[in-house]
This record gives sequence, C-alpha cells and structure tokens, in this order.
Amino acid sequence: MHWIDLTIFILYMIALLGFGLFFFKHNKGADDYYVGGRKMSSLHVGLSVVATDVGGGFSIGLGGLGFVMGVSGSWMLFTGLLGAWMAAVLLIPKVKGNKVFDKAYTFPEIFKYYFNPHVALVAGVISAVGYAGFTSSQILAGAKLANGTFANLDLQTALIIMGSVAVLYTVMGGLKAVIYTDTIQWAILMIGLIFIGLPVSYTAIGGWEAIQSSVDPSLLSMSNLTWQKVVYWGVTIIPIWFVGMTLYQRIYACNDEKTAKRAWYMAGLFEWPVMAFMGVFLGLFAKVAAAQGMFDYLGAANISETDPETGLPMLLRTVLPVGLMGIMMSAYFSAILSTADSCLMAASGNVVSDIIGYFTDVDHESDKFLRFSQVTTLIIGSAALLIATSMTSVLDMMLYSYAFMVSGLFVPTIGALYWDKSSSFGAIAAMLLGGGTTVSLEVFLEQLPAGLDANVFGISASAIAFIALSMAFPDQKEREPVLDKEDIEVTEELVNSK
Repeated sequence: MHWIDLTIFILYMIALLGFGLFFFKHNKGADDYYVGGRKMSSLHVGLSVVATDVGGGFSIGLGGLGFVMGVSGSWMLFTGLLGAWMAAVLLIPKVKGNKVFDKAYTFPEIFKYYFNPHVALVAGVISAVGYAGFTSSQILAGAKLANGTFANLDLQTALIIMGSVAVLYTVMGGLKAVIYTDTIQWAILMIGLIFIGLPVSYTAIGGWEAIQSSVDPSLLSMSNLTWQKVVYWGVTIIPIWFVGMTLYQRIYACNDEKTAKRAWYMAGLFEWPVMAFMGVFLGLFAKVAAAQGMFDYLGAANISETDPETGLPMLLRTVLPVGLMGIMMSAYFSAILSTADSCLMAASGNVVSDIIGYFTDVDHESDKFLRFSQVTTLIIGSAALLIATSMTSVLDMMLYSYAFMVSGLFVPTIGALYWDKSSSFGAIAAMLLGGGTTVSLEVFLEQLPAGLDANVFGISASAIAFIALSMAFPDQKEREPVLDKEDIEVTEELVNSK
C-alpha cells in the first residue's frame, strides 16, 4: 500500500480513538454509556442501526454473495428490510409505549417485567455469550479484509491492530460514541461506494459488455436462488430484529416512539435496496475481474479456487488509485467496526445489568458504576480479541451461541409481548430447547430435511415447547398489564391530587 493511503488509514484510526476519548470525558452515567442519553435523533439511530446490522457482513459476506450468486444475493438484505419494518410496527410500540421501560438498559429487562428475574438472567447469559462471540467474529472479519488488502500484513498483526482500536474507543466512549461514529462511518462508506468504489470498479473491468461476456447469465438474474435459501435468510435475519440487544439499546436511546419508528423505517430502506445492491454489484465486479485475470499477480489465477469473500478486497486493492484506496479501506473498516463496537456494548450491558445486577443491586447513576462498566467492557473486549487471535475452535462455539440466541429467544419474546398465557417455565424451556436444537443440528448433522437450515427446526422446537409448557405450567400470578404512558400519567395525577 502506498504511504499516502497508509497515512489516511492511520489518521482515521487515530480519529476514532480521539472520538472515544472525547466521550470518555463527557459521559456522565449509565444513560450516556449504555443508551446514548435517551435523546438521540432518528437520523443518528437509523444510520447506526443499519451500520450495526450490515457492517461486517456487508464488507465480507455480501461481496462474497455477489461473487457466487450475482445480483440475486441482494435478496438477503430484503429480509433485513422486512425485519426492520416488522419491528417498527410490532415491537417498538410495545417497548416505547410502556413507561416501565423508560429506564431500561437491556433486552432481558423485557423478560424481567413480563416473567421474572430468573428468566431475565437466563436470557442475559445467552445474549452476553452470543454477542461476545460475535464481537470476535467481527474483529476477525476486519483482519481478513486487512490481510487481503494490505501487502505484507499478516493476519495476527491485523487482528491486534483492528481489535485494539475497536475495543479501546468503545470502552472509552460507550454507546453515544458508537452511535455518532456509526453515523460518520456510514456516511463515509456511502460516499466511498457511490462516488469511488462502484464507478472505478465498473470502469476498470470494462463496463456492462464485459460483465455480460464474463459471467454466467444466471448471475444477472434476480431469481438465481432456491426457496430454501429464502427460508434460511428469513429465519436467520428477521428474528434478530426482535431479540438483538444492540437494537434494544438503540430503541431505548430514542427520545420517543415516533423517533424510534422513523429510525427503523430508515434503516430498512438503507438495507434494501441501497446497501444490498451496492454490495452484490461490487462482488459481481470482483467475479468479472477474476475471470479477466486481474488477480493473477496475487496468486489467484484459478477463479474456481478463489475464496469468494476475498474477491472484493482484491478488487479494491487492484483498481483503486493512490489516495482513494486509503479512503475506501477506511470506509470498509468503518462498516466492520460499526458492528464490532455495538456487539461489545451489548455484551457489556448484559453482563453488568442482567448478570451482575441479578445478584446485587446496581446503582446506574453513580460514577463508580460508569467506571465499572468501562472496565467490564475492556475485559470482554480483550477476551474477544484473544479468542479471535488464538482460539478459533472456541470462536466457532461462541458463534454457535449466537445461533442459540436467535433460535432460543425469538419465540419467548413474541409470547411475552403478545400472548397472555405465556409463562416463565415455558420461556426458559423454549430458550434452552430451541437454541439447543439449532446448535445440535449444526454440529452433528451435515444435511437436514428438505435442505432447510437448523434455525427452522430450532425455532419450531422453541415454539412447541413454549406453548405446551406455558399451558402446562402457568405462572402463579397473573401477568402484569401493559402500562400505557397516558394511563400512568392520569393515575399519577390522581394520586398526587389526593
């Protein structure tokens, strides 16, 4: 890499750390650190949501989909649009419309209110482990991108650099710094893709005629996918919009229900069609470049042996001129860091509020709590970095925990919000059986019936267990009613008047 590009990239990393330091000095308590002060605008939250959701997957995975599937790979993020808009209609009114959650910090607090603290503890452990593992995977994704782009940069060194920057600025700045940097990072990525990445790559490979002559026509069709793939994306991506700790933190960060809904609608549109098509087209351009022999100098002469997820980094490394390369790579690292920092904040929130808070009273307003939260974030981030650098088998197990989280938590969440007969026993059973089914199938079976994904069976098992055991073992007390904000305000006025 040219020294100009390297300088741009280093300055970007320094700026991130400076941003974290700024908020380190200005954060006053748990509200600032974990939920961004609860007064964030829909623009900042919306961009942060899409940056978190698409980040690492967009930089590596979506380009790989474009390389293998062509433009039909964009349907993956259509499920992101569906998930975001479904959450805006079904979830956000239940959370922002209930005054009980005005001071909430974590997703498991939903379970604490509708069920009991024991259910919240189980959910907190599942969420914390899953997000810690996902933090490791995002750091690893960033290192792979760096390793495939920068000459003479080995994977371990890239991991240490990427991981250290991500952990340090997250520890210092908290969610407020994460959301603001997500906004800046996503703006950089959008500008970089629209005005640099796409036009330069398109021109370098020879335009539309070159694309048509170099790839199979099926890669230019929107129907180049199976129904199993559609189901897989749907059951993997849509549920996360209802159980993602990173998303609940941003719901709490919004000033009111209207702001949160607007942010989620905006995030959905950025996922599909905007980011979806830009990502797969760049992956498709990489496929054309590989077919034309543009990557031969990198030892990737055989296109059939080229790792699809390395195609995009190699394309950028090959076609971008000095200066633009540094800007574009900063943009891509921004996308990955946007996911890594959010996952780290989620895991930290779960550990501090849901796990430690279960065993002891936590004063969220004290300065000691803020420092304790920062130390906890540092410990979790350091562990995630260690796992990513030296223990890939453990990383695999932690990623299974993320799948465990999605399959286990989705059904109890829907039940808590919409089914009056749901019970605490049914919720815990659904978490363990649903998640356990998914992980067991992924570990022990290579081929599943009808070619379906393990999540289909995990969520199904979770639903059966939840309904059956909730009916068999109902909670002894009636579920507390949803407390509408207007009703509470009227009640408080009556009480005060007496």
